[in-house]
Amino acid sequence: MQITGELIDYVADLSRLQLTQEEKEKAETDLGSILTYIDKLNELDTTGVEPMSHAFPVKNVFREDEVAPSAQRDVLLQNAPVKQDGCFKVPKTVE
Repeated sequence: MQITGELIDYVADLSRLQLTQEEKEKAETDLGSILTYIDKLNELDTTGVEPMSHAFPVKNVFREDEVAPSAQRDVLLQNAPVKQDGCFKVPKTVE
């Protein structure tokens, strides 16, 4: 794929970037280098290599849900500066 000034303008527009002419030239060079490197990687023989999403094996660690007693409402409400009907009363935030 050839990186052109038009492509750089298109990508900059999609990214909502305003690039100077110097930045456009640098981006053109950088993107060309990246694509050249990708082409080099495509030369590697990857037969027998499984695709992966991470370099290290990742697995979820789940714990069993266990029912445990929670704090008593009266104890929690001791810290409330204002309480009403067994709940914290706070200032209204939405009109």
